[in-house]
Amino acid sequence: MWLLRFYNLIHLYTMKIIKVTALCIITAMAMVSCKKESTAVKEHANTTSATEKELIEKNFDTIIDGKPVKLYWLEDTNIKAAFTNYGGRLIGLWVKDKHGKITDVVVGLGSTAAYTNSTEPYFGATIGRVGNRIAKGKFTLDGKEYHIPVNNGENTLHGGKKGFQYVVWNAAMPNKSTLELTYNSSGGEEGFPGNLKVKVIYSLTDKNSIKMEYEATTDKATPVNLTNHAFFNLNGEGSGSILNHSVQLYADKYTPVDSGLIPSGKLESVIDTPFDFTQPHTIGKRVNDKNEQLKNGAGYDHNFVLSGKKVNGLNHAATVTGDKSGIVMDIYTQEPGLQFYSGNFMQGKNMFKGGTKDDYRTAFAMETQHFPDSPNQPSFPTITLKPGETYHTVSVYHFSVK
Repeated sequence: MWLLRFYNLIHLYTMKIIKVTALCIITAMAMVSCKKESTAVKEHANTTSATEKELIEKNFDTIIDGKPVKLYWLEDTNIKAAFTNYGGRLIGLWVKDKHGKITDVVVGLGSTAAYTNSTEPYFGATIGRVGNRIAKGKFTLDGKEYHIPVNNGENTLHGGKKGFQYVVWNAAMPNKSTLELTYNSSGGEEGFPGNLKVKVIYSLTDKNSIKMEYEATTDKATPVNLTNHAFFNLNGEGSGSILNHSVQLYADKYTPVDSGLIPSGKLESVIDTPFDFTQPHTIGKRVNDKNEQLKNGAGYDHNFVLSGKKVNGLNHAATVTGDKSGIVMDIYTQEPGLQFYSGNFMQGKNMFKGGTKDDYRTAFAMETQHFPDSPNQPSFPTITLKPGETYHTVSVYHFSVK
């Protein structure tokens, strides 16, 4: 009898050992399966990312005015950008925030069709022939009066009804971090004199910067004032208002304007006005103050006269800091002015590439430039380019964190 009990006891323990062993084997197999599933998820994520990129590129792959439109990706250490040659547009710019998170600091649209149908024509565009405004769409050069189509009340803005934001640029990428855009603007285009050959080089640097280099030549005297109209939100596209961004402008004067945003020709001090950003202030701190100039611009939409503070041979124009991201953008330029626009006319009518709307003051622009209406303002630095001369100017937008 005791032998039978001993046998049953041994059998019971043996079965438990077998069950435990089997459970361990099953667990181990499950862990292997989980690892495989995890790897598969990662591989799927990578595939999805690649597919999304391909779909985005397809959204830009079209023909306009008989010319091919494409999407171009630029990359360098810790910085990445997307452009389209339709309008020479900067669509997105990715840098790291204070937590190391990749953040898209330039708002943009998700397809060529979105840009052609946008109620805001200037998102990220290369602007020309003449950036900013020309009063009543006319100017006199070498004794002849020229008329440019008006598209901003009674004035011309950013080159006329079909400025450079609506043309298809010839594009080439000599390396992975550089995009070269060229365009030949024929004499009489939008009323401007002279055949103008334009070259714009956008490049990313390992110093976490985007460099914008503009060149132009002409066969007849013509005004030229090229810039880029990127709309920024340093907290990231779709992150909400830019009113808590901190801004410092290295400018002790600005050019006051009338209700049509045409300068009076005077350079006025910013001291004791809402335009004093010689020390850092948030955009929203004084933007709604009772001030005639703020009323004329519906907020900040003014040209600031740079004081000439030099960094590496360029004018230090501005330092802007995102309140949530800690991303700092420093702007350096050879230009004498900077147009600061606080997103006053954004109306939530267009969809950004990330799925959010272009709501009121959810992005700002800082365009390096010569002064508005320069062809009609003899006291302003000239923007006349003559045959035999080369228009050349460089601006750099540098990113860091704090």
